[in-house]
Amino acid sequence: MKKLISVAIALLAAAIVLPAQAATVVPSGNRSVEQPPIPGASSRRTQATSTTFQAKYRKIYALLKNDAALRGKIKQVSAAYGIDPIHMVGAIVGEHTYNVDAYDRLQTYYVKAVSYLSNRLTFSYKGEDVSDFVQRPEFDACEGKAGSYSLWQCREQVWNRSFRGKTVGGSSFPNDRFGATFFQPLYAGQTFGLGQLNPLTALQMSDMVHKVSGLPKLDVRDPNHVYKTIMDPDLTLPYVAATIRNSIDAYQKIAGFDISGNPGVTSTLYNIGNPETRAQALRNENGNRAAAGQPPKLPQENYYGWLVNDKLDELKALF
Repeated sequence: MKKLISVAIALLAAAIVLPAQAATVVPSGNRSVEQPPIPGASSRRTQATSTTFQAKYRKIYALLKNDAALRGKIKQVSAAYGIDPIHMVGAIVGEHTYNVDAYDRLQTYYVKAVSYLSNRLTFSYKGEDVSDFVQRPEFDACEGKAGSYSLWQCREQVWNRSFRGKTVGGSSFPNDRFGATFFQPLYAGQTFGLGQLNPLTALQMSDMVHKVSGLPKLDVRDPNHVYKTIMDPDLTLPYVAATIRNSIDAYQKIAGFDISGNPGVTSTLYNIGNPETRAQALRNENGNRAAAGQPPKLPQENYYGWLVNDKLDELKALF
């Protein structure tokens, strides 16, 4: 009887915490019949290495198919963050199809991770370290932000609003992303590792990964450790999962959509970033559509997410 009472209490507690209005489930599959246009930069990068998108896809697919240990790690990490492993696979496949070619063996990523410890890296622009740059008064409003994600998101917004493409205090700043300006000590536009993460994203996800996976928090004043974390598959996989988890949560909380059943959409957000801003824009658009008597617009995949959904049966077969 006590056991039955305990079960009843648990069920009642679960019912109490359910949201008053469930999010709209985004159905699986692509909304676009044909693949959206692939950016020219991605095409030029692929042509420059004398390969094709299809060849790059087959290469990363082969790495996943032939490495049971890697698939096991993806499953384990996905479970810790409450997501289906297909979301992580989609992000990894998309990055290595349209960004950089995959290495043939996972071991190469570990070797690369160790190599970064021998470099003296800095996060800076024209000699000004980013840890000093964010002490400028323009960033004062960010200091009260709780958590690494809110803090670095705020700093990125300040950069876009107050510095990007402007001259401040006699210093001119490029019309470029915060991450590309301060967080690419080797060359601009570079992302790293199995998940092709950039350092700014890793810094944003540091608190969630620390909480869920128990990894040490990242410090912007230690770029070498940030890069080793990105390059080491055992360390970077939790960051891939955390990035996806954050996108799913943002779209449910802000836009009212459950995207957890559409890896093409989560892969798209992994590719383009800024899920909160995009979720808010979609919410605003759907508010206007409702006022005009139109049906709501669903989250939609880009060229990268379209491939993931198109190859979904093959990718699911890996697990």
